[in-house]
Amino acid sequence: MAVQTVAPAADSTTPDLGPAVALSCRECGARTPLGPSFACPECFGPLEIAYELPSGDPEALRKQIESGPTNIWRYAPLLPVPADVASHPGLNPGWTKLVKADNLAAELGITGGLHIKDDSGNPTHSFKDRVVAIAVQAARTFGFTTLSCSSTGNLAGAVGAAAARAGFRSCVFIPHDLEAGKVVMAAVYGGELVAIEGSYDDVNRFCSELIGDPVGEGWGFVNVNLRPYYAEGSKTLAYEICEQLGWRLPDQLVIPVASGSQLTKIDKGLKELIALGLVEDKPYKIFAAQATGCSPVAAAYKAGHDVVRPVKPDTIAKSLAIGNPADGPYVLDIARRTGGAVEDVSDAEVVDSIRLLARTEGIFAETAGGVTVGVLRKLLAKGLLDPAAETVVLNTGDGLKTLDAVAGTGPTATIRPTLASFREAGLA
Repeated sequence: MAVQTVAPAADSTTPDLGPAVALSCRECGARTPLGPSFACPECFGPLEIAYELPSGDPEALRKQIESGPTNIWRYAPLLPVPADVASHPGLNPGWTKLVKADNLAAELGITGGLHIKDDSGNPTHSFKDRVVAIAVQAARTFGFTTLSCSSTGNLAGAVGAAAARAGFRSCVFIPHDLEAGKVVMAAVYGGELVAIEGSYDDVNRFCSELIGDPVGEGWGFVNVNLRPYYAEGSKTLAYEICEQLGWRLPDQLVIPVASGSQLTKIDKGLKELIALGLVEDKPYKIFAAQATGCSPVAAAYKAGHDVVRPVKPDTIAKSLAIGNPADGPYVLDIARRTGGAVEDVSDAEVVDSIRLLARTEGIFAETAGGVTVGVLRKLLAKGLLDPAAETVVLNTGDGLKTLDAVAGTGPTATIRPTLASFREAGLA
């Protein structure tokens, strides 16, 4: 595939993206200047951000972060954004709750401590607000006028909301069969929403073609030509988890996998915190969670393969329904390097786990959260996850977006407005 770029603004000076200094190929290591590119000109491998991160006293940096705003911009010195990013109009996501899940831990027999990182508290109720916030800063820097994306639902809403707030036009693309709640949330912000007949992978291919066409000039596709910047937003999950734990690493993390980018960038964030001296270095394990109906990474892991074979998605966990995950091989590397694993659960297990989390902790997760909790249970049953180790599980979205998954949930009883009727129902 040819390298796809869109011309930046006329000013050719080095972009103001804080500590970011270049784009670096994850395969061959070649560096290219910062710009709206996603493929290495040398080997066509994926590009990511290379930094000159702060050096010096870790305690001073820690205090600087702690004195910052209660959103992802407290970590601006570690992100590819301008120093004055907090003054730009934005949704300011992040600093979501890290819930100590003692009730769920007791039910599952976890003794080492269990936390849920609940990203449903973001402005559009999913972790996608984090990654889009970084992409918006890159889009502004490079002079784009339209924000776009290919999406399984949550990203479309996040782009629409961020574009409205920041003054961009938006045009986003989704598969035609998404959950109704996600479609409404993507459309309500007033941008253009285009449904495409096919799967997410079909939508993504179309967007890659559109970037190379003149009609795409001036468009910033947050998860295509702005992907190196966009992906860095997931590092803020790692930063927040460690800060909220008192500046220490958890022992184990269970992370949902769609493209795999979130997991790989959380690992990158943890390694950065260690290198900066903000947390004490110690081993940690990363476990990847997929739905059985779209589990190409889990299948590769269990077969001992290094290559991820694409699949056709068939699962209620539509936000994870990416049959050809771009970061799949890197997920395999991280799971194996850290001593973790990649596991999957059926749709029935997803639904049961959504109910379990809601019943024990009062957190109503979308289907992706049901996947992570379901995989947590499965890992424990298989003896792959240590119940005596401190564990963090990610919930990346709000259950109100995927109500169909728990259809049939309703009143315990319907009674007349009398005490006699209440007693007859056996509820007294």
